[in-house]
Amino acid sequence: MRGRVLLSCLFGVLAFASAARAETIRVAVGTQDTTINCAAGGLLIRELKLLDKYLPHNGKYKDAAYDVQWKNFTSGAPITNEMVAGKLDFGAMADFPGSLNGVAFKKAGKRSLFIGVLSGSVKGSGNGIVVPSASEIQSIEELKGKTISVPFASTAHGMLLRAITTLGWDPEKDVKIIAQAPEVAGSALQSNQIDAHADFVPFAELFPSRGFARKIFDGSQADVPTFHGLLVDGEYADKYPEVVVAYLRAAIEANKLLSAEPEKYSELIAKVTGIEAPVNYLFHGPLGLQTRDLTWKPEYRQDVATSVETLKLLKRADTGLDLDAFITDTYIRAAFKASGLDYDARLADYAPLALTANDAATGKPIKDTSRVAEIWLAGEPVVRHYATPESALKALAGFEKAGKTARVVYAQDHDKGIKLLADKAWFVVSPKGQIDAFLLRQDADTFAQKSNGEVKDFNEAKLSVQHAPAASR
Repeated sequence: MRGRVLLSCLFGVLAFASAARAETIRVAVGTQDTTINCAAGGLLIRELKLLDKYLPHNGKYKDAAYDVQWKNFTSGAPITNEMVAGKLDFGAMADFPGSLNGVAFKKAGKRSLFIGVLSGSVKGSGNGIVVPSASEIQSIEELKGKTISVPFASTAHGMLLRAITTLGWDPEKDVKIIAQAPEVAGSALQSNQIDAHADFVPFAELFPSRGFARKIFDGSQADVPTFHGLLVDGEYADKYPEVVVAYLRAAIEANKLLSAEPEKYSELIAKVTGIEAPVNYLFHGPLGLQTRDLTWKPEYRQDVATSVETLKLLKRADTGLDLDAFITDTYIRAAFKASGLDYDARLADYAPLALTANDAATGKPIKDTSRVAEIWLAGEPVVRHYATPESALKALAGFEKAGKTARVVYAQDHDKGIKLLADKAWFVVSPKGQIDAFLLRQDADTFAQKSNGEVKDFNEAKLSVQHAPAASR
């Protein structure tokens, strides 16, 4: 009896020692679901439970348990607050708030690391400026003396300041800039309380798609890079580097899924966020407004440096950052390698998500994508692609005659090459019936003068195709 008691006690001590060695590792992530180009770093990983596939369970993690926590925010600043307070380990945010994250950690005697890009544009597309739909304003040049709202210290704020500076204006005197979150700005635009609103993904497209705003400026006009990416607490990364790599591997898979089936996952994003799938596809689909890119392009590194300097100018930061220490590709390179991918090859690739498709009207492969137009019909799971706007608008007329409804029609801007919501665009119809799309009325006017064409809105462009002689189609 005494031996059995001693043996039982021994097993109890061993069990206690084993339990003591088993660590519960928190993985707390701050996401921005409605900032849809953060999807591959948050929403999709969470909804598809991708992180569970990659969290380590060998070596020092053999007996580890994981406490995965997700917390959603509408902007980057509160994510930073909770990261500095030790309540979050990872955060997804844009270049400006990401830079502010590094400054905030430094001021607290800590450090954070910018570990990867999620989605962006080296030209700046994604940020934009909109006006109320009934406004007569057609360009940023007409905003002098007007009231413009913007989420302060956001990537859109940086775009706005740079655009104003390019015009030679004084942001303190020539315009009135006020702080406004996207959800507040939407109501302000509808009630004409502001002259214009500058914002980040997806609001410069979302508001026009909902019919109460019109886009007059795209960030690509400022030609300044913009991106959203991932940050981690530096101390956490030192302690659990394999967990950081696992998280990035989950982001890589989410990005791969999104690229392969953009319509399907645009619908999932819509289900979670309420942001309509056609707007999500505008960014995540082929030839989208931003690239599906997780690598640290030199332009993005420079963008962080510019963001820090601009934040100092705005008096939102009073210190600089050691960018070589703050920005690191160590973890994303390891994640690429573990996923069997070539990081350097992707780093050198600046192309948007490619379109590999046949023309829905002719069945022939689309080789030149510069004039591509697309139609997403209600009730259909995938988008139809057309080599030209003429072909797409002709097909649209047939669909409408048959009682079918288009959820959205897309076109490519003739000058900027960016994807547009066609019903918000301007079109130039040439004497021979060729149709070219433009975001800005002034660009369309200029092209029309050079080509002897005629500027039309979307409905007029549709009518021009329906009434055109068969030989000109």
